[in-house]
Formats: sequence, structure tokens, C-alpha cells
Amino acid sequence: MDDAPHDRDPAPVTGLFQSLSNFVATLVAIAHTRLQLLTTEIQEEVQEVAQLLIWSFIALFAAMMALFLGALTIIFAFWDTHRILAALLMTGAFLLIAAIGGIMLMRRLKAKPPMLDATLAELAKDRDQLRARL
Repeated sequence: MDDAPHDRDPAPVTGLFQSLSNFVATLVAIAHTRLQLLTTEIQEEVQEVAQLLIWSFIALFAAMMALFLGALTIIFAFWDTHRILAALLMTGAFLLIAAIGGIMLMRRLKAKPPMLDATLAELAKDRDQLRARL
């Protein structure tokens, strides 16, 4: 009669280990998927930032050259009559353009979604689903 209870003990323990093994495998699969999403998002963000920087530099360089040459043209046009006033007006115009650019940049930075937003949202969903199971 002692053999009967011993025969039943291994089955629940094996089932518990199998369940725990499945749970750990699921956690590893979730972590793997989220890490893939994270690396994809980081790669996309780096490429986007690099392209933005390159095109921003090109646009800024061309715009600054145009503004500089335009300012010189205006100053030269008024060289004999009001060269100081023309130089001050051009400096003021550059300061105004710089201020507007700074304000626009700050607005864009505040409106930009946080980095890795999709990954964090997926991790939050995973956390909520795991809490619901427990």
C-alpha cells in the first residue's frame, strides 16, 4: 500500500516542472521579441537622426551663405549713405531668424514622442497580461 502514494507523487512534480518550464520559455520568447523590436527601433532612430543631421547641415549651410551674401549686397548698396544702419538692420534680421528657428526647434523637441515609445508600450502590455495570469 505504500507504493500507491509514491506512484502519484512524480506526476504532479513533473507537471509542475513542465508548467514552470513553459512559463520560463514564454518569458524568454517575450523578452526576445521585445529585444528585436528594441533593436529595430534604435536602428531606425539612428538612421533617421543621421539623415536629419546631414540634410539639416546642407540646408543650414546654404541658407547661411544666402543670408550672408544678401546682407553683404544690402550693406554694399547703402555703403555711401547708411552703411551702419544697413549693417545693424541685417544683424537684427539674423537675430530674428535665429530666435524664430530656436522657438521652432523647441516646439519640435517638445512635440516629439519619447524614444522607444512602441517598445515601452509593448512591454507594458506584456506586464499587464502577465499580472492578469497571476
